[in-house]
Amino acid sequence: MSSLITIALLALYAGGVWKFWSGFEQTNFVKSFGNRLYLSLLWPVFLPTNRSYRKNFTKALKGSKR
Repeated sequence: MSSLITIALLALYAGGVWKFWSGFEQTNFVKSFGNRLYLSLLWPVFLPTNRSYRKNFTKALKGSKR
């Protein structure tokens, strides 16, 4: 049971990274590879704690739907 939860959490994390990565151009963040990588990988930390990041994360999610 715990392995199923672990797999589900990893899938959720990877999905968030992928969606943010693919919609990054729609955000107000500086467009650099390092910044893109850093902000994509740390989305679970920034999303609940930073209002500006939440707004940009939403922009990225909406922007990645092409």
